[in-house]
Amino acid sequence: MHRLAAILLLLLVPFTAALAQSKDSATLAAIANQAINEIPAKKLFGAQKTPAASMAARSFGTYARGCLAGAAALPVNGPAWQVMRLSRNRNWGHPKLIALLEKLAEDAKEKDGWNGLMVGDISQPRGGPMLTGHASHQIGLDADVWLMQMPDRTLSNKERETISPKLVVKDRKTMDFSVWTQAHARLIRRAASNPEVARIFVHPPIKKELCRWATGDRSWLAKVRPYYGHNYHFHIRIKCQNGGCKDQWTPNPKDGTGCGEELAYWYSDAPWKPPKTKPDAPPPKPPKPLTITGLPAECRSVVTVE
Repeated sequence: MHRLAAILLLLLVPFTAALAQSKDSATLAAIANQAINEIPAKKLFGAQKTPAASMAARSFGTYARGCLAGAAALPVNGPAWQVMRLSRNRNWGHPKLIALLEKLAEDAKEKDGWNGLMVGDISQPRGGPMLTGHASHQIGLDADVWLMQMPDRTLSNKERETISPKLVVKDRKTMDFSVWTQAHARLIRRAASNPEVARIFVHPPIKKELCRWATGDRSWLAKVRPYYGHNYHFHIRIKCQNGGCKDQWTPNPKDGTGCGEELAYWYSDAPWKPPKTKPDAPPPKPPKPLTITGLPAECRSVVTVE
């Protein structure tokens, strides 16, 4: 409970004065538990700097609404990877994902002509909603890998904050073949071929190019799904590793690869059509912020345990 009180004081909620004045542990617990219910979950989890290390590694909830216990950190430097944007402290994940990234990096360097991974966001130390950026990445089973090879030197912290990744597409329908290479394709194929991987998200033109490029066994293409915003990185999502975690589910592509009807949808105008609204309609009210009560019950322990 001392940790919970410290979190609330840190976040400067209206309950601070009551917490400071109370000396009775039962009263303190009641105040703290009421307060934590009213703080936006993204602030609670965004304030965590360390993992819930006393708990076994487990993911709770869904990729876009959950938390992570027993997280492991991907070392910021490895033999075939470097972590980018260190100030975000988002290089945490389920140990199974961290091990997969390390092996992917080493295998791609040895076998695919990819010099090393530049790894973006994985998850926060205890997962959960983020103050900025992703809706997913909440349970330590998602990772962003830049479509840019690691240099032959160790980048400085400043460089990791300021280097801009190269886009491999010109627009939502066109590849940039001055940037894209077959090594990119081999890297994504290797990631998608891992049996633990549930999904790989890429920008639609990348999916189309992979469909054109792939020969032989093309079954791995079914895991590679088009989704806007993945024009300089690809998103790896692995399967749930425990009960209490809800796996990714979407229908399998009708043709077994997703290179037909499903891909054609992303090349149509359908994803770009804005919703119809009346000209004189008032602006919609912003949704209430998600709090700990909207997350799996286990997340309360994850965010407050020492």
